[in-house]
Amino acid sequence: MISIGIIGAGIVGERIIKQIQQEDHIQIRTVYDQQTERLTQISETYGIPMAKSVEEVLHSDINWVYIATPPAFHAEIAELAASAGINILCEKPLAHNVEGGEMMAAAAQDNRIQTAMHFPLMYKPAVREMAKRIKSGHIGKIVRIELQTFFPDWPRLWQQNPWIGSRTQGGFVREVFPHYFQLMNRLFGDLTFTSHYISYPEEIDRCETGLIAHGLTRDRIPFLVTGISGIGQKELLQFKVYGEQGVLTLENWSDLYESLKGEDRQLVTEFDDVPSLFEEMNNQSTLLVNFEEGLIVQRYIDHLLTE
Repeated sequence: MISIGIIGAGIVGERIIKQIQQEDHIQIRTVYDQQTERLTQISETYGIPMAKSVEEVLHSDINWVYIATPPAFHAEIAELAASAGINILCEKPLAHNVEGGEMMAAAAQDNRIQTAMHFPLMYKPAVREMAKRIKSGHIGKIVRIELQTFFPDWPRLWQQNPWIGSRTQGGFVREVFPHYFQLMNRLFGDLTFTSHYISYPEEIDRCETGLIAHGLTRDRIPFLVTGISGIGQKELLQFKVYGEQGVLTLENWSDLYESLKGEDRQLVTEFDDVPSLFEEMNNQSTLLVNFEEGLIVQRYIDHLLTE
């Protein structure tokens, strides 16, 4: 049985609360957020006791803590939780930067706690099916990988908050790309970036508006990563894997399409059941994305955010 405390009650934190309340074998014991009005709203809406501080959460009767704060606070909270012997579920990216991520990974290892990153793609049936078809050779030899992301607005209209559009903590490279880099790393091994260009607006405190990056996988498969915001189209996310016999496209997080030679692409609709993140946590699954893997992704992010 997992008993969990939640630190951070923003949009993503609220989504996790909704998911947890649909799960068996997991109970939310307490929630904390610095914004008192938001904390009270979440507590009353979902019937969760409020804590007055991070320390109160960590001293409650929990065996896991979920860190859903902005990235700048991840390392400090994680070190406190690890010292208290509490397992940690953390939002992505792992930390504010590589140095913070290294501190978190070291604290987890030193205190022998279990860690997990909140990468929802890992628990989507469409993504598991995509991985199965790639690894089985269903689409033949892989010759190229592409990630293309298009955002009419950043921050997105449903995600307005003070930090998500800031250069120090926000931007789509930090918020969206980690999901796909983690998936690419699982599927194809370490990634090496050979070139990249990132563009920023004139306002020095605002996050990136565009990115183009090229690189190679461990087996020297070329990949292309692009992102752009403030453009005149609907939001679109496409992760494409090109094989000699077919092409797989993961579109907008959960729609999987397959194209075969000479044929129109077809939507894949039949999937095997996949355990949820919380089932994997309860079972201490080796498929969980731990802090060490989160740190690999953090290194990719830090590299790309360098002009």
